[in-house]
Amino acid sequence: MAAQIKVERSIAEVSPSSNDARVKRATRVRWLVLPIALILTSALLALGIWSRVKAGRTLGVETSQVAVTSVSVVSPQQTAPAQEIILPGNVQPFISSPIYARTNGNLKSWYVDIGAHVKQGQLLALIDAPEVDQQLAQSISNLNTAKANLALAEITKNRYEGLIKTNAVAQQDVDNAVGSYNANQAIVEADQANVGELQALQSFEKIYAPFDGVVTARNTDIGDLINSGSSGGVKTDMFHIAQPGTLRVYVNVPEEYSQGVKVGMGANLALAEFPGRTFQGKLVRTADAINVTTRTLLIEVDVQNPTGTLLTGSYAEVHLQIPTQASTYLLPVNTLIFRSEGLHVGIVKDGKVELSAVTPGHDLGDQIEIVSGLRSNDQVIVNPPDSIIAGQQVQIVQATLPGDTK
Repeated sequence: MAAQIKVERSIAEVSPSSNDARVKRATRVRWLVLPIALILTSALLALGIWSRVKAGRTLGVETSQVAVTSVSVVSPQQTAPAQEIILPGNVQPFISSPIYARTNGNLKSWYVDIGAHVKQGQLLALIDAPEVDQQLAQSISNLNTAKANLALAEITKNRYEGLIKTNAVAQQDVDNAVGSYNANQAIVEADQANVGELQALQSFEKIYAPFDGVVTARNTDIGDLINSGSSGGVKTDMFHIAQPGTLRVYVNVPEEYSQGVKVGMGANLALAEFPGRTFQGKLVRTADAINVTTRTLLIEVDVQNPTGTLLTGSYAEVHLQIPTQASTYLLPVNTLIFRSEGLHVGIVKDGKVELSAVTPGHDLGDQIEIVSGLRSNDQVIVNPPDSIIAGQQVQIVQATLPGDTK
């Protein structure tokens, strides 16, 4: 019993020291685990934060890249020194005249038909006017009677003037003889004028060509009743003659091109019946006034036609070279920006947009002239978005030639 108590006491004395060792070891372990846990937690937190920061930076870069608008640009094209315009022209003869009768009667005969080339003074037709012939014969008889009376009055006057010197006749008789002579002389002059008038009317029975030309119309035939062109009735020309050696081409030039049209400049004619061939002409005169109805300037282009190749009345396309301004440029129409402030274009400079106000010129369909507001080295945005503003950052992705832009 006593031995057992001693053993227990020894065990009791040894146990507290071993427990303390275990407690100390456990404490040291806890102090080691805590820093490690803190380090691991900090590393995880740092890794998470770094990945988020990296993702944010990547997103910012991508967002900034997406925010920069990509645009295509085109450079202004300098216009040519002269711009060709094509306008419709009406080809007319240099001289064109309807031939009317100057006396009444019936057509006795005609000697030319359509297409005949006639010379000045050539006989075209003959009119039968018997009334004029009879009036002329009567007038000639009256003239002869007046001349006979005048001759008798002259003899009487001379006789009385000789007798008055010897006082064989009274002064009153001399004065009567002189007055009778003067009256008969006036009657002769009047009858001569009447004969001259009827002779002129009789000469109108023959219709002559007034100039060299071509007969383009014959509106009468043998036996037709001919009315004088000076009468008040319906007038019908017997013939129509045109002179086609030189042709007049009349062209209506739009007002916007009127300042470039000058007398003396050349013009080329193209006709459908002569494909691939042009005829040289010269601008000889203008109306010097804008037609208020059509807002066009009437010009005349003369074309030499010695062989009669061109026919009068033809339709022709007239090609005119109109000088252009030195500062004029061409741009595609899809570069224009329509704003309430006016017409603008977007120009890229140092990666940013500048809106430039421009003044348009002639509209050429897919292209338009720009008179002012551009420089030759400008980069103009093609198809600019409606939301584009001045100062906006843009990126050029393509530079296009003006002729290739749609």
